[in-house]
Amino acid sequence: MTASPHVVVIGAGTLGICTALNLVEQGASVTVLEAQSIASGSSGRSVGVVGSQFTDPFEIMLRVHSLRRFREWESQGLGFNHIGYLRLARTSAQMELFAKSVEIQGEAGLRSRLYRADELKGLVPHIDPRGLEGGLFGPDNGFLDPHEMCNFVAGIVREKGGAIRQYRKLLGVKRRPGGYMLETNGDPVDCDVVVNAAGAWAPRVAELLGQRLHIWPERHEAVVIHLDEPIGYTMPMVMDLVNGEGTGLNFRHEKPGELIAEIHKVEAVAPEDPDNYNDQCEERSKVDLAELLLERVPDLPGARLGRGWAGLYPVTADHRPFVGPIDASEPTLVTAAGAGGYGIQLAPVIGQIAADWVLHGGPVSAPGTERLSPSAERNVPRSPGH
Repeated sequence: MTASPHVVVIGAGTLGICTALNLVEQGASVTVLEAQSIASGSSGRSVGVVGSQFTDPFEIMLRVHSLRRFREWESQGLGFNHIGYLRLARTSAQMELFAKSVEIQGEAGLRSRLYRADELKGLVPHIDPRGLEGGLFGPDNGFLDPHEMCNFVAGIVREKGGAIRQYRKLLGVKRRPGGYMLETNGDPVDCDVVVNAAGAWAPRVAELLGQRLHIWPERHEAVVIHLDEPIGYTMPMVMDLVNGEGTGLNFRHEKPGELIAEIHKVEAVAPEDPDNYNDQCEERSKVDLAELLLERVPDLPGARLGRGWAGLYPVTADHRPFVGPIDASEPTLVTAAGAGGYGIQLAPVIGQIAADWVLHGGPVSAPGTERLSPSAERNVPRSPGH
């Protein structure tokens, strides 16, 4: 590989844009090819939550890397709404995991604390704590606008000399000694390295590269909740899901008098076609969501469901992203995809690790993240409903 390789990143969602930034910062020549416009895929349909309230030390470590970047970008002008993030516990065992999370986060410099069930109303006055043991709260977590984030980072990429070509779809790949000629609906692009950050379209891009990538595009829905009047406090992000257990209901402040909610668990029987799926919220889903909301926050003033939409989570079999080469014998084909519903909050660290694979042959800036590479053991089909 040349000292300053030309890297083409496929996809201008959060993962692709963050990968491009990490590459240009280290002196690589970078071109991003996006079939539509920046953040036009899953990224732009995200509810934009960034949180560190997890129980797995590895998941927390990944977010420590990401949050460092978010703080940097916020200091440079990226909007970030620090509304806090509350993860609910239904069992004492979950509360024990939460207590360990507080310790791990504290050692990493992150603020979090436990709330008993009888303390939750002090944090969320409208919550009904019945059936709960308590919760884990991070006051510095929050949400951002994914379109704003992608365009903000894209602006830095351009300032540093990177190119972002929108409405430039990859149609075919021709190999040349030491690199690739990418056929597009515009001019062909010659490069030394390709990073597949195409989200729900990543399996199709992999196929063009002569590889097989197992990512399941899973449909998820979100709905706006209108209130008759502002509730007098800022609703934090509230999540009823711990390591797959719980209803999956989550909701958060959007603006005064308006919340956003989604159901984080779906029963998908088949992967969605990213070019042809129902991107509107189904009525059945709104009914299910209303029932869950009435159980957990029954007295919101005049709450009614407004517009809804659907997006795709690119999901792997083990629910962790793929970052690295599929085939060790082809280190110039790197994958950065499959972050599921955590693409926004993991994008900075995924971009960091992907750039490491391109330029250093492994994740030197985040030791231990080799486990995210799409190895033969991990790159396997996902069974329905898992």
